[in-house]
Amino acid sequence: MKKVLGVLLALIVVLIAFVASRPAEFHIERSASIAAPADSVFAHVSDLHRWVDWSPWEKLDPNMTRSFAGTGVGSTYQWSGNDKVGEGRMTVTELEPGHSVALRLEFIKPFPATSTARFALTPAPEGSRVTWSMDGNNNFIAKAMCIVMPMDKMVGPDFERGLASLKAIAEASPVAAPTADSTATATH
Repeated sequence: MKKVLGVLLALIVVLIAFVASRPAEFHIERSASIAAPADSVFAHVSDLHRWVDWSPWEKLDPNMTRSFAGTGVGSTYQWSGNDKVGEGRMTVTELEPGHSVALRLEFIKPFPATSTARFALTPAPEGSRVTWSMDGNNNFIAKAMCIVMPMDKMVGPDFERGLASLKAIAEASPVAAPTADSTATATH
């Protein structure tokens, strides 16, 4: 019995060491070409109210509650929904009209986490190239979960669906870019 317990303990120690050795940082990135000017695409991603139209998570819970505050840098979007969307808050931290949007993502449920998301827009022959990325750190439990399901495989397909919806909306209904006053470049 002592041998079995010793082997079991050794396996647990090896597993803990393996999980602890996994990288804490993660980076997820997807890109799409959109046949619309960068200013128009920027208007769709910089105004958090417009996310309801294209975000891949909006369709996962029709009863999700949302609240918005502010405009431009510092504006927020809070949500609370079912197990598929959880609960959290996005805050616009940086805006460079026609070029980039940065967001602080604070997840509350199903587990607390904070990440940074960014949309980078570059001119392309067909209109715009949009790159959506997210960077963050995994705690021990998240590292263990990522052994079975890496972050890129969990979130990457959502980014792909979101970019496809953004493409469809931006190409079907171009919108005017916000004014410089409402999108002043800043970092929080």
